[in-house]
Formats: sequence, C-alpha cells, structure tokens
Amino acid sequence: MKERALKTHIEADLPKKMVFLGGPRQVGKTTLARQILEKAGGGEYYLWDNYKDRKQMMRAEWPAGLTTVVLDELHKFRKWKNWLKGEYDKHRDHLRVLVTGSARMDVYRRGGDSLQGRYHHYRLHPFTLNEMAGHFSKPVPFAELPFSDGDTSNAETLFRFSGFPEPLLTATDKEHRRWQKERVELFFREDVRDLENVRDLSAMQILTDLLPERASSMLSLNSLREDLEVSHRAVTHWMDILERLYFVFRVRPFANRMIRSLKKETKVYLWDWSLVDDEGRRFENMVASHLLKFCHFLEDVEGYRAELFYLRDADKREADFLVTLNRKPWFAVECKISDTEPVAPLNYFGSRLKIPYLYQVVWKTKKDILKNGVRILPAEKFFTALV
Repeated sequence: MKERALKTHIEADLPKKMVFLGGPRQVGKTTLARQILEKAGGGEYYLWDNYKDRKQMMRAEWPAGLTTVVLDELHKFRKWKNWLKGEYDKHRDHLRVLVTGSARMDVYRRGGDSLQGRYHHYRLHPFTLNEMAGHFSKPVPFAELPFSDGDTSNAETLFRFSGFPEPLLTATDKEHRRWQKERVELFFREDVRDLENVRDLSAMQILTDLLPERASSMLSLNSLREDLEVSHRAVTHWMDILERLYFVFRVRPFANRMIRSLKKETKVYLWDWSLVDDEGRRFENMVASHLLKFCHFLEDVEGYRAELFYLRDADKREADFLVTLNRKPWFAVECKISDTEPVAPLNYFGSRLKIPYLYQVVWKTKKDILKNGVRILPAEKFFTALV
C-alpha cells in the first residue's frame, strides 16, 4: 500500500493528543492505522465488532507495556465518548490513542463534545495524483501553486477507477464494477441503517442512483422530490445523511456583494467520482475532490479556515471553483475537457473579487500558457500542486 499524506502528521500528533481519523467507507482508514501501529511498536489493534476485543475494551484490560492503541469502529458503542474520555484521562501519560471509524465518527463529533481539547481530527480522502506518486507538497497560502510535470497515465487511472484504494490498485474494469456494487450495498446495510431511522430506504437508494447524473450541477431538491414522489422534507433529510456519511459533498456559492452572488443553491459531487458516467461531469467531480482534500488538509493539518466554493452571479456568469483562506479568495478554477481558450467569467470574477490566481484546467491538452490573465494548463500538471 502506498503511503498516505496524513501518516506523518498523525504520528506527530499522537504523543500530544488523541487522534480521530474519519472518512468514507473503504478509503483506507484501518490500513493506515495498522501501518502507524507497526511503526510505533508496542501497540494493539481493537475492533469493536470483534467479541473478544469488545469484551476486553469494556473491562479496560490493557496489556502491560502498551504504548499505542487503535480503537476501530468504537462509535458503534452508544456511550463511547464518555467511556473514551475516562480511559484517556486515566492513561494519557503513557498511552497514545488513535480512534478510527466510518463517517459516523464525524457525525457524532458534531454534537455536544465532552472530548473537547483532547483530540485532533483528520479526514482521510481517496488517493489523489500526488499520493499515487508519493509526492507530498506543502502548500504556501496565497502563493502561486507549485506545479510540476504530472503523470498522464496515473491521472487516467484515477479518472477511470476513482481514488479508493481497492479499485485503484487493482485497476481492472471487472474488479472495479464488483467493488462499486458491494460498496453501495454495504453503505446502506451497515451505515445508513445503523445510524439513521429511514422509513423508506428503497426510495433513498433510488436517490443515490439519480445523483451521478446530477453531479457538478446545482442541486434542485424540488426536482428530486418530484422524481421520487416524496416530500421535500424527506429529500432534504436524505441528502443530509448522504453528506454526513461521505457519499456526497456539496459546494456552496461564494456570497459577496461585489458580484450579486447567489446565496442558497449548492452543487453536488460524489466522493466516488467513477460513479459519474458523463466525461465532463466526472472530470469536474474529480477536480472538486482534489480541491476538497486540499482544503481539508489545510484545515486539519495546518489549522487554516480553508473553504471550497463555486462562483455564480445573478446574470448567470459562473466559474466552477473558488478556494478561500479565512474567507479571502486565493485562486479560482474552471474545468474544461478540451477548450484552451480562457472563459470570460474567470476574468470577470477575478477582477471583481481580486482573486490572485486564475486557472483553467483542461483534461485533454498538453498546453501550459498564460492568456488574458488566466493560466491554462493540463489537469495532471494542476493536480501536482495539490496534496
């Protein structure tokens, strides 16, 4: 397994605080945790689903000399937070604690937090181009992104199979189809049913079938409601669940009085962009996923308030993405399959919002040129500047 960008940062934080590692199903959390344990030495792995491990955890029977412990799927224990607080406070002088699990770790983290100040939280994403190559660049806020020559074949593999480890590393159509089918089934059987009381699970499953064709578009809940013949409240609730469980993520418009921007309409993307059939939508989704990971890295590792938006005004001018730090624009991105002529909205928004850098990222080009203030460059080169 290739090394993940978060590994060294988690290892550096473990002696200071507990570390919570969240992320979508089958993204590699358990594998990463085991790698950290192996390097640390003197550690143990406990899985809540295993009867023997669960019994030992509840009795707080830790082996003598234990230095590092991984608690996997602990969130399935209803009172896990208070239990963990007690154990950590008792053993914090000599025990390093890494808690891993599905997206539900992040769901419960949002509630009343008795663990406040005792942990750092990381979000593990699917592989990006730099992780595939083993390159981990450190972003410099508000500087020009540090591009280098990218690997076209790796970019094509990512585009085709997604960044989830299993289909990416096997890289065959057959295994990809099987993995995708099984992942969606497990998502509903082991995540949705355990976490939420969804009365009409079949309708929610149909919703997930409809979302790939709407990826990269502004999300109309009313349209989905009509297609599913359910209430607006039900669709809203299901979308919230899908976002909390890392099946989709939504990108909001950047609100600013200088551009008469929209305020409510969100765009929807999938964590597994390979579910999207349309080439243009899939490419935009892959770029969105790389940018979201970039923002989460800046937040989780560097402590910045990094956010991903899109740009659209009342006159329907639109640009695909804007990355901000502390609400201040850093760079804007437009995604194109083959168009190497700079699009006008990038310049308009760049001028109005004083965006330092404007990029037009093109899937099918080898050009890297600056034209009318917009840098037009190949996708594989753009991805080399992101974590």
